[in-house]
Amino acid sequence: MRRRVIVVGAGAAGLMAAGKAAERGLDVLALEKNDKPGRKLRISGKGRCNITNDTDIDGLIQNIPGNGSFLYSSFYTFSNEDIMQFFTDEGLELKVERGGRVFPVSDDAKDVVSVLVRHAMESGAEIRYRSPVSSIEVSNGAVKGVTLKNAGTIECDSVILATGGVSYPGTGSTGDGYRMAQQLGHTVTPLKPSLVPLVSSEKWVRDLQGLTLKNISITLYDRQRKKIYNDFGEMLFTHFGVSGPVILSASRHIMQYDYRNVFLSIDLKPALSPEMLDSRIQRDFEKYSRKQFRNSLDDLLPKKMIPVIVELSQIPADKPVNQITKAERRSLVSLLKGLTLEVCGSRPISEAIVTAGGVSTDEIDPATMESKLIKGLFFAGEVIDVDGYTGGFNLTIAFSTGCVAGLNC
Repeated sequence: MRRRVIVVGAGAAGLMAAGKAAERGLDVLALEKNDKPGRKLRISGKGRCNITNDTDIDGLIQNIPGNGSFLYSSFYTFSNEDIMQFFTDEGLELKVERGGRVFPVSDDAKDVVSVLVRHAMESGAEIRYRSPVSSIEVSNGAVKGVTLKNAGTIECDSVILATGGVSYPGTGSTGDGYRMAQQLGHTVTPLKPSLVPLVSSEKWVRDLQGLTLKNISITLYDRQRKKIYNDFGEMLFTHFGVSGPVILSASRHIMQYDYRNVFLSIDLKPALSPEMLDSRIQRDFEKYSRKQFRNSLDDLLPKKMIPVIVELSQIPADKPVNQITKAERRSLVSLLKGLTLEVCGSRPISEAIVTAGGVSTDEIDPATMESKLIKGLFFAGEVIDVDGYTGGFNLTIAFSTGCVAGLNC
């Protein structure tokens, strides 16, 4: 049976595309290789799903370092405000949190998937699971169908490729779309991990494994001590290095350094100036004047961090507090305001939240998401060479490009 539109992939972009195409009265079939839809979407935002960001269009573009300007047309067609209105109209209550992050009130990503599936199906789209596509068939420069791995070929007029990237391959994002696009002559730019935990070689970092720090600030420097990026928020120490919200955001800024030869400085007390922190330490030292140095920092630092700071300070752990010199105290202040480690790599792309790179934007019409090489072939979501920071920007890309593809296929 010939179909008007086939959508390959039932994730965020694919479901939005299927629903918008079906709204137009088109015969739409969405093919998903998993046994259920939106598997990556279900774990996004730690299972809460950061749908979009409540900023303006320029704010969206500024937070998409990977070819953000390509998305102007998409965002003006289906903006973050339109995304919020879409979900609200579908009965999903939303809330805005710190940094403009928009979440469902339920804090449950499954509710977002349910809305997208219901909208697509009620609009008339069919969703078929366990249906992996192996190739897109083309004749005379135009789409003519798709071939499934185990079920022959289905003819169609248009294909929307919404297969995601290569991050979190357990959710089905295994790079199928890149391979299919390349088979049709499209350029796929180098794939790199984006929004990814960072690796450090310092032993003391491993000693802090599992420790979360809140309300800290970080600054990234290159080898020439040139500032690359700074941020404020929450981070986590791991067995390999560092992770957490500010680290994931920071990682995108050092992709061009190949995640190496970069230094991360952590200000453990950003609300205090060096002078204020020195005064605070003096008060603690007066309070614990009869104790050894190792036992004087309980009011200042998490328990797990104290042995590390004591060792890095080079102040003898058993030194009586009332014998610590002014120079030693000021050295301690500097350490707390600039705890520094060297970034020597990133975790693999399979552990990245987003894939940077993909089908070249030079070969896609930004107003329609249609291929400039193959008539009837459209792209949506992470398969395209676009990527943003954390904060709802990558799902905004998925929903917006999915909508535009669905409106123009």
